[in-house]
Amino acid sequence: MSVHLTGAQWPSAGPGGLPRYFAGLFNALRRRADLDVSAAAFGAPETGGGSWGPDAGSTLARIRASRRPAPSGTRVLDRHFALFGPAPRGAGLVTHFHGPWAQESAAAGEGRAAVALKALVERARYRGSDRFVVLSQAFADVLVERYGVDRGIVAVVPPGVDLERFAAAPVPDGPPRVLCVRRLERRMGIDVLLDAWRGVLARHPGARLDVVGDGPLRRDLTERAAELGLADTVTLVGPIDDAELARRYAAATVTVVPSRSWEGFGLVALESLAAGRAPVVTDVGGLPDAVRGLAPRLVVPAADAEALAHRLVAALDGDRPTVAACRAYAERFDWDTAAESHADLYRAVAA
Repeated sequence: MSVHLTGAQWPSAGPGGLPRYFAGLFNALRRRADLDVSAAAFGAPETGGGSWGPDAGSTLARIRASRRPAPSGTRVLDRHFALFGPAPRGAGLVTHFHGPWAQESAAAGEGRAAVALKALVERARYRGSDRFVVLSQAFADVLVERYGVDRGIVAVVPPGVDLERFAAAPVPDGPPRVLCVRRLERRMGIDVLLDAWRGVLARHPGARLDVVGDGPLRRDLTERAAELGLADTVTLVGPIDDAELARRYAAATVTVVPSRSWEGFGLVALESLAAGRAPVVTDVGGLPDAVRGLAPRLVVPAADAEALAHRLVAALDGDRPTVAACRAYAERFDWDTAAESHADLYRAVAA
């Protein structure tokens, strides 16, 4: 059976969990003998994938570039981003819902007109979907309650994690180091983390915080860290490649995902676990799903700097799962298992 996946970016075009998710699923599906899988997104593709060109230019130009027809004979079109990709043209349509695009934009501070337009676009593109895939029950509820989707056509399929790319290593000796991998925008909660960091330093004055990622709030967060007197202990690293990210995990004591809103699962938390590092996460969306079966105490209320500081201090004091326990838990999230669930879904849609 021929299946065509469409995304926004390949990992080569930009860092982040969604490009890695798209590539991870595509590579796992390609290993299956019962599927003929193709894929397209912007940027240099993974082996066997296709590209619509560089991830550059106007939004309208990229929309047009992405509307190239799927390969002849495609039975199922699996769309991972509402804005991009061709029409199904007789194929069954599976839509991956990675989050409410319009509401995420609102949380990031976009204007009302832009948010309203995005809401219209995503609803139009979701129309006609035969099945939806979400990574957590929390986002299944969002689809049903906010978009009026029939719960019977929503499948919850947890993601996999690249266990080879993110290898477990012992926690290094020396001053404790906390790693946060997030886009620098309001809904990611980096401002809350900076407020919490003062409480961490009160207990661990030698601790260091590395924030990996980029975004519109980089300058504001740099200034905020300086205002709080944290400039010597907080580093806004900027964007890095996956090899450097793996090294950052190996250098960390624990990690933190301080999101305020709209988290479908938090692939970054799984990557941390694969590297043997316990992630402290907020109780937003599907984030708790990444750690609940390992250590529910790693979950804290969102936007609560005091609770976040307390939990980080406890983790640095040693109240955290071991490297081996983190790695073993991450191994439950296998890409081949996720691919099997998708293959079953594709067969049902094509029947």
